[in-house]
Amino acid sequence: MVRLTSKCWERYVKNGYRVFVGSGAACPHGLMRRFVKAAPRFHDLQVVHIMTLGGTPWCSPALSEHLKVNAFFLGPGTREAANSGTADYTPCYLSELPSLFRDHIIPIDVALISVTPPDEQGYCSLGVSVDVVKSAVESASHVIAQINPSMPRTLGQSFIHKDMIDAFVEIDEPIIEHPPAAMDPVSMKIGKYVSLLIGDGSTLQMGIGKIPDAVLSCQRNHSDLGVHTEMFSDGVLSLYENGNITNRLKGIHEGKTICTFCFGSRKLYEFVHNNPHIEFHPSEYVNNPGVISRNKNMIAINSAIEVDVTGQVVADSLGNRLYSGIGGQVDFIRGAGMSEGGRPIIALPSTACNGSVSRIVASLTEGSGVVTSRGDVH
Repeated sequence: MVRLTSKCWERYVKNGYRVFVGSGAACPHGLMRRFVKAAPRFHDLQVVHIMTLGGTPWCSPALSEHLKVNAFFLGPGTREAANSGTADYTPCYLSELPSLFRDHIIPIDVALISVTPPDEQGYCSLGVSVDVVKSAVESASHVIAQINPSMPRTLGQSFIHKDMIDAFVEIDEPIIEHPPAAMDPVSMKIGKYVSLLIGDGSTLQMGIGKIPDAVLSCQRNHSDLGVHTEMFSDGVLSLYENGNITNRLKGIHEGKTICTFCFGSRKLYEFVHNNPHIEFHPSEYVNNPGVISRNKNMIAINSAIEVDVTGQVVADSLGNRLYSGIGGQVDFIRGAGMSEGGRPIIALPSTACNGSVSRIVASLTEGSGVVTSRGDVH
């Protein structure tokens, strides 16, 4: 492990290389600023990642002659680039994405990641995003890390040894926060309806946004709830504080909240730091429908952009316009469907544009992509 300097990039990056970037709130922004500055020295680079929080300067049109982004989940920056034709979007189940790296279907030449400082045994934690980062690190020819003392030290399958890191920079910067969405009457009504489908002892999977937060806010009278989820945010904190979450009756990983990444407030990051009750595991494990199904009374709560009357669910596009990604929706819908007492739930407002457009339709909008099939909708 050597300290990265501006002259080191050519040592690890070559023309035509594929470069992986760390996910979510663990995107190594300090390191990426240095990469973007060095990018004009290269040609035909491909940058791959799932959703990242914060800016995406590597999507700048000014770099189009030097690199192109291929995102597996779109967010601000990558969404605009993909719809303008300057970036690509590759749909993939989050449970299967790591195998694309490991089986060299999409080989990774360089992984740019963020980690905690190494502990006494030399292990660094991947922090708030283990998801596909761990497989990218283990598959990459070279690993360059931003060592960030502000990164929470998460537990579980979240560690890599410093010997796996070829080069590093030490940059202490705050972890990107994601403020909770403002509640509205429609979201709260949906939250109450969904709450009627959740019993004591249920294991929950939820996403981020108004509807998941509304559902969670209606669980304060439930007992012995468990959590097995791709991601979680601040909505679970009040349930922990209120004693609603015990993870006691899950049937697998009892006593533990299982996730693959998180993002939210500073309070959330402080909560997961060195917390033995929270385990972060790679997405090929957490999102495996077979693993999900081993949780008893598994409740998967996901949303959609549009649903037709036959049950086809559109979740990653608005007609021909790409919006987000497949992510883990299908993984958890299928896992919950196989769980003893499980329930897969798709929850969404019935209209958009102040009630002028129905989101429940006879025929899907032309160009829309089906994420969850009618066969998976119960």
